[in-house]
Amino acid sequence: MREERGSSSAGIDGRELDVGYHGVQVVHGASIRLLPGVVTALVGPNGSGKSTLLRALARLHRPTGGEVVLADRTPARALTSKEFARRVTLLAQSRPTPSGVTVRDVVAYGRYPYRSRWSADDPGGPEAIAQAMEVTGVTAMADRPVDELSGGERQRVWLATCLAQDTGVLLLDEPTTFLDLRYQIEILDLIRDLADDHAVAVGVVLHDLNHAAQVADHVVLLHGGRVRAAGDPAEVLTEKDLTEAYGIRIDVSSDPLTGAITTCPVGRHTHRLRETTR
Repeated sequence: MREERGSSSAGIDGRELDVGYHGVQVVHGASIRLLPGVVTALVGPNGSGKSTLLRALARLHRPTGGEVVLADRTPARALTSKEFARRVTLLAQSRPTPSGVTVRDVVAYGRYPYRSRWSADDPGGPEAIAQAMEVTGVTAMADRPVDELSGGERQRVWLATCLAQDTGVLLLDEPTTFLDLRYQIEILDLIRDLADDHAVAVGVVLHDLNHAAQVADHVVLLHGGRVRAAGDPAEVLTEKDLTEAYGIRIDVSSDPLTGAITTCPVGRHTHRLRETTR
């Protein structure tokens, strides 16, 4: 990916956001800051507001209170849609699958912010498209119709589309959905590469708390539409906060050598699983 992504203009800041839809307020006074080179994971139970908050950063939900501001202090609402799309991109939970369109052409959709209404000229497009397909492992299927792919393959194609957009802020809403174990880990590795090697500011909604602990520098735990805790994974992924947020006992342990955090929800039969591993 091109190095200008990591410029000082990368990053986004949601300040005291109130967000709702259909007359129902879902997010209450939530603040979140995405910084260059930092992976921020949003976690919390279903209905906690994490996806709504992410979509507000992407301007898909208009806040009823608070403001979204880019790193150079430009209000997000002051930018045109194309100006905003050159700086922020979102991989949503689901997208309509076009029929009969090749993978290469779908990935090329990500270049729309760089094309004028009157011209398809995009000097950096071919390189950005090729590199996005390479890093997501879809180059070999470039000429296949995207509607013939598996769910996991399509997910990687949509991620390639986002990468081809070549922004400094990448928002991902449950990007490991539909992926098998191998590609889940490869997507998490790619997220880390984008932050570490290209200084992209990454905000990612994750259901798997262990994935959040593995990939994130910063974790935001939401509960009831409010930020319950935010900080380093070890500070946020605690037994007390997780148990109260999710309404189920969650044990947390850390490796004494690496400090890696592991979470384990405790169900009625969890003890049987533990006994079989002794």
